[in-house]
Amino acid sequence: MYESFHGFERPPFANVPDTSFFFPSGHHTEALAQLVHTVEARRGFAVLTGEVGAGKTTITRALFRKLSPDTVTAVVTNSRLTGVQLLCAVAREFGIEDVKPNRVDLLDRINRFLIDCLAKDRNVVLLVDEAQDLPLSTLEEIRLISNLETEREKLIQILLVGQPELRQSIDHPSLRQLRQRINFRYHLAPLSASQVADYIKHRLHVAGPLSPVSFTDRAIEVVHRYSGGIPRVVNLACDKALLVAFTEDTHRIDHKIVIAGIREIEGPHWILPSRAEMAAAGSGEPRRTFLRLPFFGGRTS
Repeated sequence: MYESFHGFERPPFANVPDTSFFFPSGHHTEALAQLVHTVEARRGFAVLTGEVGAGKTTITRALFRKLSPDTVTAVVTNSRLTGVQLLCAVAREFGIEDVKPNRVDLLDRINRFLIDCLAKDRNVVLLVDEAQDLPLSTLEEIRLISNLETEREKLIQILLVGQPELRQSIDHPSLRQLRQRINFRYHLAPLSASQVADYIKHRLHVAGPLSPVSFTDRAIEVVHRYSGGIPRVVNLACDKALLVAFTEDTHRIDHKIVIAGIREIEGPHWILPSRAEMAAAGSGEPRRTFLRLPFFGGRTS
């Protein structure tokens, strides 16, 4: 709607995991580098956690783009599965057919598939998304998959990705053996105020290197205080601000424009939290914002 007016080649703040917009903050860069190392060195098990919208999916997409084309990858997104259901889903993802719905047969077929991949020198990666919803018994089933190995290396690299609750599940006393197999655990922290500023500038540049759009320092401060440093919420606030600026025929985004955009999301009575309220909310932990379905308040293109 506003892209051509602002000089963008594409929307700068679309909430999709587009790796071309990958923002190399210290946290995101370190997490990606560690995941690449874990997979390529065949270390077996890694866990990535973060708040909703922290950038986990973008990191895993960037990881897959960095891996060798010979790497076999499988993604399981339905995490509300029993142990046997999960094994069936993994088998289907790997193209294993005619499996019997029992643990012994499934593990045997998956093991044979992994040995065949090893003989062809093909690394195998299993990504389980939204893993915070997995029952403890299913997490234990994942440990059994990770047991598949030779004397020298792991046959499969397993990545568990989920919200902070996943850390609590993994730390459960009954999963001691699983914890011992984890090579890498990383929690994505929210972006700091300065990182939010760099993040906004980065996305503006990727979407339109010659765009005249600029956010004032105070506008960026409002975005940070509203979003708590969560990239997905930053995107939402900035996207609405650009729409408001379009209707007001300006490329300069000040704090009033940002607040007007946020009020189209949160409602007309939304009030910017004070710095003290942000600090009291949890030492940099993001405020849990209720995101309404966006409406345009009578604005038209």
